[in-house]
Amino acid sequence: MTDLELGAPPKSAPAVQLVVPEVPGTAESAAPPHEVADLRVKPQRSLWGNAWRQFRRHKLAMAGTILFFFMLIATFVGSPLYPQQIDDIDFSASGSGISLAHPFGTDSLGRDILARILWGGRISLAVGIVAALVAIVVGTAIGATAGFIGGKSDTLLMRLTDLFISLPQVPLLLVISFLYRQAFYDFFQRSMGSGVVGIFLLIVVVIGLLSWMPTARLVRASFLETKEKEFIEAAEAIGASRFSQMFRHILPNVMSPIIVAATLGVGAAIITESVLSFLGLGFPSDVPTWGSMLYDAKDRFEIAPHEALFPGTMIFLTVLSINYIGDGLRDALDPRKTQ
Repeated sequence: MTDLELGAPPKSAPAVQLVVPEVPGTAESAAPPHEVADLRVKPQRSLWGNAWRQFRRHKLAMAGTILFFFMLIATFVGSPLYPQQIDDIDFSASGSGISLAHPFGTDSLGRDILARILWGGRISLAVGIVAALVAIVVGTAIGATAGFIGGKSDTLLMRLTDLFISLPQVPLLLVISFLYRQAFYDFFQRSMGSGVVGIFLLIVVVIGLLSWMPTARLVRASFLETKEKEFIEAAEAIGASRFSQMFRHILPNVMSPIIVAATLGVGAAIITESVLSFLGLGFPSDVPTWGSMLYDAKDRFEIAPHEALFPGTMIFLTVLSINYIGDGLRDALDPRKTQ
């Protein structure tokens, strides 16, 4: 008789244990349970941070920046420290070449050329920077007003820009300097005791007022494009005033072409001042700028070429470095070239 027939409890079946094979490469086998993957998001670079990263990759722009800052330090810091004076006359060393006492030689009156280059570089660089600032401020104001307001204001301001573009800039600059140079010198000599300040203001204002037109056109085009963007419509929808839209929302977004134009304008202003001084319509003869030094050396070029070579080289290197900086800024601030 079987166990079921006698009522005995049935024997339990043997337990079956399922063994899951460990698959290599799974999360459990790859890392201990306490380790968690790093899910942090890297911080996003800002516009200017990315521009600086792009600018550093431009080798010529970096070389131009180093050279330009070297010029600034040499002229504004090195000139007071240099032992020779710009007006020390030594006829015994007249027209001498390169030597330890005079690294760049001397001119026809025995004055040290390096001392005059360092001292005059401050004026040439200051004229270039200030004149470029005048042009950028005037051009930005006119271009922003024309592009943002539009309508009749745009037409009137653009016709004014076309009028200034049609003017012969160099002849007009020469005429203004010829007519008012002495008047400015005498007025500031009486009122401030320095007529050079008057000539400086005359040159930078005239150069700035005759070179703002390209900046105005560039800023106008940028304003016309940017004011149609969605974020400007959103700012207008939340009640932002027209002043706020113009200066807080649009202007910061069009600074890239303005910065590039300002950089290139410095080199153009330095060349213009050099032309004025070379023609004898710039600063007085006792104020050594790079252009006036070229003017003094033009008649002695065959017998003393170093008198023209060194100031001409300084103009060339300074303008070249500024142009390289402008090229680097244009590439760095171009969103299509962002990497």
